[in-house]
Amino acid sequence: MELFELVTAQTVPDAVKAQARSSTAQNGADVRFIAGGTNLIDYMKLNVERPRQLIDINGLPLDKIEKTADGGLKLGALARNADVAHDPTVRAQYAVLSQALLAGASPQLRNMATTGGNLLQKTRCVYYRDTATSCNKREPGSGCSAIGGYNRMLAILGTSEHCIASNPSDQNVALMALDAVVHIEGSKGQRTVPITEFYLVPGSTPQRETVLEPGDLVTYLTLPKLPAGTKSAYLKLRDRASYEFALASAAIVMKQDAGGRIDFIRVAMGGVGTKPWRSPEAEKALLGKPATPSNFRAAAETALHGARPQSQNGFKVELAKRCLVHAMGQASQNA
Repeated sequence: MELFELVTAQTVPDAVKAQARSSTAQNGADVRFIAGGTNLIDYMKLNVERPRQLIDINGLPLDKIEKTADGGLKLGALARNADVAHDPTVRAQYAVLSQALLAGASPQLRNMATTGGNLLQKTRCVYYRDTATSCNKREPGSGCSAIGGYNRMLAILGTSEHCIASNPSDQNVALMALDAVVHIEGSKGQRTVPITEFYLVPGSTPQRETVLEPGDLVTYLTLPKLPAGTKSAYLKLRDRASYEFALASAAIVMKQDAGGRIDFIRVAMGGVGTKPWRSPEAEKALLGKPATPSNFRAAAETALHGARPQSQNGFKVELAKRCLVHAMGQASQNA
């Protein structure tokens, strides 16, 4: 690991000003924020990330979990994953988020990892992590070794000829289904970004993963109040039961009317996309329909319609469909 300077941010404006000196807020940034360090330190050890300065933001007042005036929920960027997962309001009103967090990592990591850090979690693509191989995300223009290489765990949605790396997060799949809003403070002031607009597909610039600019600090997220009677479910399919990334996952938020028809639905997928993947097509296919296995299957077919599997991950297409159908069934039974 190369030498770096560690400084402590006393206030949010101080942190913003310090990071604004970086040439980018994306891969390869020379100034990085650090909180739990569960992702960044890994990549520094591998020489994938080589910041010259780390800004410790743990002292900032950004760790609260609070109800909002309009009945929603505010999650501070420094709120630990374990605290969010076990929060009574999260468990009662946003169960899909609690389930997703508890499906991820290990208890030790959940005690350290933060909401904001998880929001920016890096891919686990083996070629991104191996500096001896070509990777357009790590080194733009060098090529994508995963295309034609080892790609069993990688994405089938949102890919391009330049990158097929999958997004590994569980938390962010649930946040997609919950219509989370990301609150950012930067050198140009404060702004809010719906999570559906926060992530970028790789296209020809896979090194750019989010809309963040130099100086931008995620300060908190808000979750809107859900309609009364809304239930949810998170299902994660993986090679082993613990401490493993998803081959496919599904976050479903659903409400049925008195007649059993779906009058509110959100569908998001993990493990299959280059970003946490929301499917408005599947939602449209389900809205107003009875909550039946045949309608769930039709919606799942719609959600995976644009899948582009590689040499080793074609199985993910059917796996993701079955994951969606089963998660929809769980949510409908809860509802």
